[in-house]
Amino acid sequence: MNGVCDFPAQIVSPERNIKSMTVLVTGAQGQLGFDVCKELRRRSVNCVGVDREDFDLADSSAIRQALRTIKPDFVVHCAAYTAVDRAEDEPQIAKQINTIATQEIAAHCGENNIWMIYISTDYVFDGGGNAPWTVEDIPNPLSVYGVTKLGGELGAYAACKKLMIVRTSWVFGQNGSNFVKTMLRLSKSRPTLNVVCDQIGAPTYTVDLARLLCDMIEKPVAGIYHAANEGACSWADFAKEIFAQTNAQTLVNPIPSSAYPQKAVRPKNSRLSLVGLDRAGYQRLPHWRDALRLFLREME
Repeated sequence: MNGVCDFPAQIVSPERNIKSMTVLVTGAQGQLGFDVCKELRRRSVNCVGVDREDFDLADSSAIRQALRTIKPDFVVHCAAYTAVDRAEDEPQIAKQINTIATQEIAAHCGENNIWMIYISTDYVFDGGGNAPWTVEDIPNPLSVYGVTKLGGELGAYAACKKLMIVRTSWVFGQNGSNFVKTMLRLSKSRPTLNVVCDQIGAPTYTVDLARLLCDMIEKPVAGIYHAANEGACSWADFAKEIFAQTNAQTLVNPIPSSAYPQKAVRPKNSRLSLVGLDRAGYQRLPHWRDALRLFLREME
């Protein structure tokens, strides 16, 4: 699937007092949704966080009913089917959750003049070349997960013009499993770890990304954005930095992707250009090494 959301003109809402709003956050128990809810509450915003128990993305009618009941002023759609390899065996389930459910939420927002943020992914690109992907580049996903997330982008754009699509990469946070936690766990029992060295991207700390999303809620500007912590590295470099910052003695053995076969193809180049944030007046996220340091301190 190839496609691009061509926003014809920026829709800008004046800066608002979000303390008077009700913000719905889907995927509230996931890594990003958890921190978005936490940041909204820190800003004294009425946040309604929902997860699969009370907001079933596999049931379109239940989605509509929940939205009518909650009556949000703003929706941050973080929930997704994120099991990248399993999606290759469950394409219809992944499509229902990532594409169709997103379209349903966006349709409600469009019909009721509600702003929406949709969280997307670097997996909408094929990973070719070495240059950071810009928001003007045409997506070309390689996996079922990427195809269904792009479907969510296109469906949301068609249904809701007060929309911000935020693509991010390599997320890590306190709530849930992630690469950092996996490396720390494995380092306790293995003196050497094989880690892929030819996939390049930017680790993204959910606390930093949550702050940006809340800034976007306060002053929304319609469009597509790439948001990740500054800098880029390979997974192997990321692992080395994790061990360096924690004084772990585990050695990292860099290996190519071909030596670690997985069912779903991962993009080798996941660098994201962040200039769209500058154009809209949003503050960029700190460097990923600094973000990692704060995350590890928080874990302690």
